[in-house]
Amino acid sequence: MLRSVKAQDYMATKLVTFRPETDLFDAISALREYKLSAFPVIDADGGLVGILSEVDCLRAILSQTYHEEEMGSGGHISDYMSMQVDTVPHDADIIAVSDIFIAKGRRCLPVVKSGKLVGMISRSDVLRAVEDFAKDG
Repeated sequence: MLRSVKAQDYMATKLVTFRPETDLFDAISALREYKLSAFPVIDADGGLVGILSEVDCLRAILSQTYHEEEMGSGGHISDYMSMQVDTVPHDADIIAVSDIFIAKGRRCLPVVKSGKLVGMISRSDVLRAVEDFAKDG
């Protein structure tokens, strides 16, 4: 049954993460380099404190442009990241993860275990899980 397939079985575990004090332009460079739409932001203990998305970066740039601020330093990502983050537990089944993707319209979701970030799962990961399940029948 597809509900037996868990987020931890398909999540990415080799993550690029940011700290809240990361410069906005360094974060934008990393987003482009790794071709991802969002990165988790963690504290010194590995706790998830936010997520920085392409949309957050665009909002930051537009805000700075609107206020005619100097673009040399973008400021810290803590000023722009989303702090209300939808997450999934590591043992959530793929159906529950799919429900969140559909309801929230996210491209990827942080996966947590005991309050700590352990991975990220994308819509593509869920589709891969479904495809693997269909093949293995």
